[in-house]
Parts: sequence; structure tokens; C-alpha cells
Amino acid sequence: MPTAENYYPPFDGHSSPHISIGLSFDQATLKHCLETYGANRVYLIVSTSISKTDNFTKLQAALNDKLVGVRYGVRQHVPWTDVLEIAKELHSTKADLLVTLGAGSLTDAAKVSAFAAANGAFTEDSLSKLHAGAKPDPASIKANHVPIVCIPTSLSGGEYTPFAGATDFRTHQKCSFQHPSIGPSLIILDPALCTTTPAKVWLASGMRSVDHCVEGLTSVFFSPQSDAPAEKRQEAEKALLEGLGRLLPGLLSTRRDPSDPEARRQSQLAVVAAMRGMKLGVPMGASHAIGHQLGPLGVGHGETSCVMLPAVLRWNLDSGRQEGWVRERQSLVLGVFWGIEPVASALRNRGQDTEMSSLGDVVEAYVRELGLPASLKEVGVGREQFAKLAENSMKDAWIRTNPVQITTSQEVNVILTMAAGDGLPPIQGQPGKPGPES
Repeated sequence: MPTAENYYPPFDGHSSPHISIGLSFDQATLKHCLETYGANRVYLIVSTSISKTDNFTKLQAALNDKLVGVRYGVRQHVPWTDVLEIAKELHSTKADLLVTLGAGSLTDAAKVSAFAAANGAFTEDSLSKLHAGAKPDPASIKANHVPIVCIPTSLSGGEYTPFAGATDFRTHQKCSFQHPSIGPSLIILDPALCTTTPAKVWLASGMRSVDHCVEGLTSVFFSPQSDAPAEKRQEAEKALLEGLGRLLPGLLSTRRDPSDPEARRQSQLAVVAAMRGMKLGVPMGASHAIGHQLGPLGVGHGETSCVMLPAVLRWNLDSGRQEGWVRERQSLVLGVFWGIEPVASALRNRGQDTEMSSLGDVVEAYVRELGLPASLKEVGVGREQFAKLAENSMKDAWIRTNPVQITTSQEVNVILTMAAGDGLPPIQGQPGKPGPES
């Protein structure tokens, strides 16, 4: 393992964020607090579980009297009430640096809270005017001025984007917040720290990044109708293939030996590669759109990808059978799974076949090999919830960029029945077309 710091921007042409890897997380945080940001008033958001460990104690000791406030935990899918509590504390403490120590929900909370504080949004009504769906006037928006440093302990990858999701539990809808200023300035990667992340949490968040790679590589960005320049498509494909190629064996290695820091390091670097591809404008599809709306129903962030990605891939393949490029892109991704021997061996042990298995089948088998849920039933979502879930999914921006066009909630309902896992007959009708039970 490296011992000296490697400090660099991961995205060509972008000065922010930077990555720090090599130093322990507490050393790196103190160094950049002093040398990069000159901060004197640090506000920390720490996960509830980490707050009970020596790792939290180490970071507290490093920051010492510069620490002006601590938030213990953020609920999954980032309720607006949590965001507003943090925003008020950022304002009252006059924080000049915001640090997160923990998994993805903390990152989203930091982004939205800092954005809310900068705009004086301290109530649900005022926050409702800032999310992307409200179409705020750019001239009226104030940029976040508090640098954010993230020390992630999962693989969701939200640290690398100027986007965040937070849930309005008055409507049970997860809303997107977007602004160039809300992205973190620094991401500190510490594989040794991450060996303390429970394997199931780590692997589920890793499947979220697998979803980024798979939906990215099979997206409309690579369709014959795409207006993306050939050079940009090649660059994005290279980055996403690198990310997937690192993630698949890295997650399997962690499944077999949770204490292996090198496997965790490879997975962290895989996320960087995946985010490099997405940074080029590669959109997501229905797995992400539906997944966003599963969160308010109590499904864990990474588990949404575990249960939805296989069904979405199958629906896209069946419904897009007239679109040869859909099959070609899925075949490209299949080649990555079968081209990595430890992964191929695990798939064969799961009864998969190189000639007969679809990408949806292979992804589901891989999810099972990681010991994660692969159906809506397994995460507690039943058919009685499908109608509202489909309705909310149609409001998500990524539904509009699915590789095969989705125009009605009934089509989403078909996908949900494919992921149901309840043993009941699927909705009748042609793929992508609503049947009589819809």
C-alpha cells in the first residue's frame, strides 16, 4: 500500500475536485484543512456507526479546537428535515469547512445543506424552491461558499458530482439538487479505513457503481442517433470499461476477504474511472430513475441497483429488439463479465452460460454471488406499491434517457413486475406494452 500522498484532479480540464490517496484520512484532513483551505471553523458530519469507533476519535483529535460542530448521522435518502437541521447549524456556527466521514447519504446531505445555507433556505417551503424540478431562476441562486471535504466509506460515487438527492417526505419524492458550486472540493480515499465498512454495505454501494458503468455503457450516449462527438464517446467508453473492469473482481475479492485493503483500493479507483466517464455527459436510465424512488420506500441506496438493473436490462433488450445497437451495447458489457476469469468462474457456478445468458441474467447472478438481494420482494416492496412507484419514477429525469423510450407509467409497471420476485405471473402483453392487469 502507498504511504506518500498522491494528490490530483481526477477529471481532465477540471480543477475541482481533487483526490488525496496515500495518507491516513485523519492526516490528510488536517493537512488540507490547514494548507489548502486555511480553515478555522470545521463542521463535521459523521455516520452514526463510525461515531462509535476509534476512527472518529482520531479525526476529532486531528482537528482539535478547529471543530465547531458535529452532526451524528443522516438518514438514508436524505430527508429534507435532516438537511435543514444541518443548514441551520452551518449558518449558526459560521463554518468555513464542511467534512463528511461516512457513506453516500452524508455526501448528499452536505451538498444540499451547504447549498441551502448559502441561499438562506431554512424551511421546507424555501428548500422546495431550490431543487431542479422547481426550475429555479439561475440569477437568483447563490453559490455555495463552504468547501466540502468527503471521506467516503462506500462506493456510490456521489462525491464526484455537483448533483445531490434529498427526499421530501411530505410527498415521498426524492428530488434532485444541481449547481456547479455544490460538488465537494476534495475526496480523501483511505482503503484501510474502509475495511471497517460492513461488507454488505460496501458491496451494495459497489453495485451502485456497477449500475453507473452498465447503464452508462448501454446508454443513448452510444446510440446511432447520439450527437456526442466520436472522440468523447471513445473517452467515455474507455473510462466506464476501466471502472467496470476494476469493480467486478474487486467486489468479489471483498466478498471473499472483507479485510483485504487492496481490493477496497481497487474498487475506490474503479469509482473514479466510472465517474470520469459520467463526467463526459453520459446519462443514466430507468434503473437509476426507479431506484431514486425506491429510496423513500425504505430500500437501501445500493440495493436499488441490485433489484432494478437486471429487470431494466431485460426490458431494454426485449423492447428494443428492433434497435440493433441496444443488443450490441449489452453484448459489449457481457464481454467484460465473461472476460475476467474470477467473475466468469463465479457466473458459471451460478448456472450461467456464455452463449445463452443475457446481460440481465448475468447481472442478477453476480448480485446473488455478492450475497445481495435481487428482487423487490427481498427488499420489502410489494405490488400494492407499484402504481405510486411507477408514477413517481416517471417524474425522474433519467427515465427520459432510458435506451428504449419509456412514455407511460404502465411501462414502468411492466419493469417492476419483472423485478417483483413474488412468484406471481408477470403482466401480460408485449414487452414494453401495458397488459390488462396494468
